[in-house]
Amino acid sequence: MSTIPDISRAEWAKSSYSGDGGDNCLEWAPSVSPGIIPVRDSKTPDGPVLAFSPAAWAAFVRSV
Repeated sequence: MSTIPDISRAEWAKSSYSGDGGDNCLEWAPSVSPGIIPVRDSKTPDGPVLAFSPAAWAAFVRSV
């Protein structure tokens, strides 16, 4: 059994801080798997995805 969530059908949401310029776009998939928050760069949707625990994501958001 794999612990890696299937993100192939994820519905990605763009950060409200990304703006309209498209230069600094961050997307996250809120409903992929409980306990995992996948994040990607919207300019490279086929690129790497970072996976955060809810606690790690909250700490990241507080820091930036």
